[in-house]
Amino acid sequence: MTELSVETTPIPGLLVVRLPLHEDSRGWFKENWQRAKMTALGLPDFGPVQHSVAYNARRGVTRGVHTEPWDKFISVACGRIFGAWVDMREGETFGQLFTIEADPSVAVFVPRGVGNAYQVLEDGTTYSYLVNDHWRPGLTYPALNLADPTVAIPWPIALAEAEISDKDKSTPMLAEVTPMAPRKTLIVGHKGQLGTALQADFPGADLVDLVPGERPNEQSLDVTDPAQVAAWPWNDYALVLNAAAYTAVDAAETPEGRRTAWAANAGAPATLARLAAEHRFTLVHYSSEYVFDGTVDPHTEDEPLSPLGVYAQTKAAGDIAVATAPRHYVLRTSWVIGSGKNFVRTMQQLAANGVSPTVVDDQVGRLTFTEELSRATRHLLDVGAPFGTYNVSNGGEPTSFADVAEAVFELCGRSRDDVTPVSTEDYFAGKDLAPRPLRSVMDLSKLRATGFEPEDAMSALRRYLADG
Repeated sequence: MTELSVETTPIPGLLVVRLPLHEDSRGWFKENWQRAKMTALGLPDFGPVQHSVAYNARRGVTRGVHTEPWDKFISVACGRIFGAWVDMREGETFGQLFTIEADPSVAVFVPRGVGNAYQVLEDGTTYSYLVNDHWRPGLTYPALNLADPTVAIPWPIALAEAEISDKDKSTPMLAEVTPMAPRKTLIVGHKGQLGTALQADFPGADLVDLVPGERPNEQSLDVTDPAQVAAWPWNDYALVLNAAAYTAVDAAETPEGRRTAWAANAGAPATLARLAAEHRFTLVHYSSEYVFDGTVDPHTEDEPLSPLGVYAQTKAAGDIAVATAPRHYVLRTSWVIGSGKNFVRTMQQLAANGVSPTVVDDQVGRLTFTEELSRATRHLLDVGAPFGTYNVSNGGEPTSFADVAEAVFELCGRSRDDVTPVSTEDYFAGKDLAPRPLRSVMDLSKLRATGFEPEDAMSALRRYLADG
């Protein structure tokens, strides 16, 4: 009896699985699909949702080459086949062929975009396949002619003697096939500071916000609207970056703001997490140090959530919801600075206008520039970092908001002494403001362990101001 094993092939992602057959006088038994054992050996955890079986009465039946837009796990329940697979995806391996004879001891994992075909070598062969999406009427996908001379599949039984459907006889040759494009990336909330930065690291991504944009690939998608969510083609995406959020911390304490914050920061991420599980895309969601009460320093990824105000509570709820998605990253960040209005730009403007502000000096953390947050996102995806929560900010020594303001004033030609430090308690006195965490410093060791080294926050600040 052979050991369970997984073998690679010349087609990227196409894997051959050797299945042990437990035989005795009665016949045999096999574990045709065993998630824990097979994924441990490198098989993707592809999440099958449908099991189909094709019974082939006679030797010579030939089916394919079909390129359905989902992953398959094919095997033989009884009998024997000659299997052929052709890479139909965009890229250097387009047209690459792999073949193997398969009996019940052989299974093959077929990734999306690889054409699948087989020829029956024994009467009464039963062919089984698991897929991770449901077949639906009207679905179109690339197909390849079984007799294509470029690929030149070496069929054991001549096609002239085989039994082939009229549909399979009429499929196009390779030169006429449009390769299958990879699944796309979607940026939700592309008009915000972070959404704008993400577009540089994810060029060509589809862009959506609550209202339509001016560019051709900008559309509107309100993730809190069930009708819009139901109509969106989620199967087209491999990656969704959720940069949308309600960030008006003080307004979230009002009745209207409270409802909006819960819908945007908790309800929408919960919807995206459900869709990520259903449609097998990776979900990246951006969170905040506000999910903590600021009494621990530094904050680690596994620290229990302890949000203070309404905004903080909605962000914590969003973190919990996104963690239910099978393939997710929660990037928890602090003091975000990017394009548009933000604390640094406000201090820069005050410096230019001759104003001498009072700034809190007991709220301590690190700036996170959106370019750095986007770079970290790209890095985690490119290196295949384990799914989960990661703290992300710029590096360097922690600073207070007053420290940052003083640095901005100095870089703008003003004296650091023109900024007056004040405690949060004194600054908030008599004002109707939401509570803030005092300690926002995050432990970056988990992020660094993936090979990412955050840029020093003060270095990034100097460049940010120099760039205007």
